[in-house]
Amino acid sequence: MARGGTSAQQMPISKTFEATTSFNLTSTFRYKWAYCSLYNNKTYRIDDIDWQTNPRYTFKKADGSETSYVDYYKKQYNLEITDLSQPAIVSQPKRKRGPEGSVPGPIILIPEFCYLTGLTDKMRRDYTVMKDLSVHTRLSPEHREKQVGKLINYIQRDDNVQKELRDWGLSFDANLLTFTGRVAPQEKIHQAGKVLDYTPHTADWTKETRGLPLTSAKSLDNWLLIYTRRNYEAANTLVQNLFKVTPSMGIKMNKAIMVEVEDRTESYLRALKQNVTSDTQMVVCLLSSDRKDKYDAIKKFLCTDCPTPSQCVLARTLSKPQTVMTVATKIALQMNCKMGGELWSVEIPLRQVMIVGIDCYHDNAAGKRSIAGFVASLNAGMTRWFSRCVLQDRGQEIVDGLKVCLQASLRAWFTHNNAMPARIIVYRDGVGDGQLKTLVNYEVPQFLDCLKSVGHDYNPKLTVIVVKKRVNARFFAHAGGRLQNPPPGTIIDVEVTRPEWYDFFIVSQSVRIGTVTPTHYNVVYDNSALKPDHMQRLTYKLCHIYYNWQGIIRVPAPCQYAHKLAFLVGQSIHKEPNLTLADRLYYL
Repeated sequence: MARGGTSAQQMPISKTFEATTSFNLTSTFRYKWAYCSLYNNKTYRIDDIDWQTNPRYTFKKADGSETSYVDYYKKQYNLEITDLSQPAIVSQPKRKRGPEGSVPGPIILIPEFCYLTGLTDKMRRDYTVMKDLSVHTRLSPEHREKQVGKLINYIQRDDNVQKELRDWGLSFDANLLTFTGRVAPQEKIHQAGKVLDYTPHTADWTKETRGLPLTSAKSLDNWLLIYTRRNYEAANTLVQNLFKVTPSMGIKMNKAIMVEVEDRTESYLRALKQNVTSDTQMVVCLLSSDRKDKYDAIKKFLCTDCPTPSQCVLARTLSKPQTVMTVATKIALQMNCKMGGELWSVEIPLRQVMIVGIDCYHDNAAGKRSIAGFVASLNAGMTRWFSRCVLQDRGQEIVDGLKVCLQASLRAWFTHNNAMPARIIVYRDGVGDGQLKTLVNYEVPQFLDCLKSVGHDYNPKLTVIVVKKRVNARFFAHAGGRLQNPPPGTIIDVEVTRPEWYDFFIVSQSVRIGTVTPTHYNVVYDNSALKPDHMQRLTYKLCHIYYNWQGIIRVPAPCQYAHKLAFLVGQSIHKEPNLTLADRLYYL
């Protein structure tokens, strides 16, 4: 299929792009409950501690003979166990093996020969530690190119490696692949009748929107603020600064109903049950810490039992006078979104089109049950969204309840537009290459069957696009005699795409540190008759309208909304949210 178009600007010859598969040359950091063994450098996730087993205990080897852990490690790895009373730690393998797919028995590890890996929460909150770490994990384009060049040189010089590659019929080019890319025109941001131009290389418009009214501002007439006694000053600071920032946004705000509670989960829940009514528009909970159980209990109650938009705020974010106005501004924007307001938009030339985003999250608390988030646009500007959630069986990635979700979104679209959409474009996140065929054979027919069930005369155009964020390709721009990150809006659909696929890469966001990661899009079903350039431009436009960030994000907004919804349900709620919240962005 021919790719390219006239509306996207061709890059000059001097600004070509280089693509390469990126190799991870630094240490891999695991979760904090993972242990790495000293003798084989493998990483294991610890599931249990066997207090009854110690190094003196014997076990049966594969040949049927028995040996103790002391003798085994001495003979196998020449390691001596010094503490003979230490308990063993247990790791349960997740992968099946053997012709019948049986799960192997537990792996017994000796703590003396293991060390903890990963970063603690304290380390992650330490700005200095994370900054020092980023020097090694977030390489600039020039540094990354040098590291990959060193690896290629090593491969070319080592005779053993070359022999192994010849046996496999493989070879590596000494130079990176060079080709010409395209850059889509910069999108203009529309807010309250004004057109904003932002700085292209920063790809955000925080400064440009400061002091401007929102596209659609919701009045805050009846809202609740719950706080603890120790956070009384922080609660007053929040209210005062909200009164300062909301008038310029066009938000009319009354005084909050302030309720003081003890710093316990049950106290927050009791206050919610006693004070939240059908007239309550928003609940703001000021929290002393980021304890997950407290946050989960609040969100579960307000998303399922008593459906009300809510905003949880950490008290420490209001402790710095120099940033409190910025924090209050972001809180006000989120509150307006969650009540059904609209912030900004971009020009969408297509009419009567419904955009759908789908993503999955695996709920560890429910035995890795899959949560599928489904969002669909409700208006022409893609500023209002309808959402549904589907709870699936353990480990299931392909969505089962698509038919129900799509039917509900079509009813919601008809209610808002008094007509049915002529086009439906689905962005499906969270699918690997190995599942593409299953998706085409399983999910796409569900969409088609659902559309047929609406009526014999209804036959909209359908497009299904798979969005992949975990890609190894990196693209560099030659500019000013050195390698740089490509500018936002860079589109790559030559050389590195698959000839049997209808696919393309887009670099949409800008990064200050490290190398930008592109997003890979694969159109697996399409009867829309849209040109590839139009599909690419629409995809890039959708990266501008995610209301949790005043800038361009890496994936289209519906994908990120679906992810936020599935993450909230999988992490905190663990059940389907109340349908009365379906037309609001309550999950931001």
